[in-house]
Amino acid sequence: MPEANYTPRVSIGLPVFNGEKYIKDTLDSILTQTYTDFELIISDNASTDKTSQICREYSRRDSRIIYYRSEKNHGAAWNFNNVFRLSSSFYFKWSAHDDLHDPDYLLKCLRVLDNDPSIVLCHSKIGVINQHGTKTGTNNYCANFDSKKQETRFSEIMKKKPVFTLFGVMRRRALKKTPLLAGYIGSDWNLLAELSLAGRIFEIPEYLFFRRDHAQSYTNRHYSKMVKIHDYRTESLWWTGNIKKPLITLPYWKNCIEFFRSVNRSSLKWSEKLSCYREIGKWLTRGIGRSLLYEDLKNEYRLLRLKLA
Repeated sequence: MPEANYTPRVSIGLPVFNGEKYIKDTLDSILTQTYTDFELIISDNASTDKTSQICREYSRRDSRIIYYRSEKNHGAAWNFNNVFRLSSSFYFKWSAHDDLHDPDYLLKCLRVLDNDPSIVLCHSKIGVINQHGTKTGTNNYCANFDSKKQETRFSEIMKKKPVFTLFGVMRRRALKKTPLLAGYIGSDWNLLAELSLAGRIFEIPEYLFFRRDHAQSYTNRHYSKMVKIHDYRTESLWWTGNIKKPLITLPYWKNCIEFFRSVNRSSLKWSEKLSCYREIGKWLTRGIGRSLLYEDLKNEYRLLRLKLA
């Protein structure tokens, strides 16, 4: 048993809502890490299935688990931020309720972070598994996230949108300086971009993290080929937990505005900030940004026509 005032070196935050199908596998994957000096903070966002029962059972068996439950669903952004605010360790990591980790994941990430203070976040290559846990593919970003130039890192994040990298191990002090996640679509993308301004993001060249791809995953519910017209109003409910849909949603326009705000908030020199502003300009005029902003407007037009029909 750890001492009452003892603070583990790593805090793992696991936000969950109705995760009974996969959470046992995820918990086993975390609790069998070869690096053991961590706490696991679970924030249950008013689940209505057996999630609470499963988590309470695991917390009774392992003193490293701290379980919290909200009586109201406040949305995913609040829940992700809640596990961070409840943590206190030097390093922090988010974990989804359905993903898996190699037993050496924490150990190898911490070796990297301990040996290089210029790195603010360490992750590994990402494998993709199906609902049965069978490997089906990979997520390879092939990007220069660990460049010594902040404008290069920032630009690569905007181009690649590597949001699953946010499940890596990061320095708490760097994450604490950000606004964390907000109640708008793609705020994880913006948060990762802001972290890239604070330091390098390193990828271990091994597949130690496995993202589960299944029918109820966020990506498939909102971005699969079966979704003919993307209703951003419905998607935003996942982030906010609000019952009332917003009148209008232009997520990529919001993301673009937040890229500028991230640069403004950074402690970079003005010359460095100007370099980052230029990268946003390139993304808007010559990169994928222009097509995304246009897609936002086109999608709102389609939804408006359906509403008026």
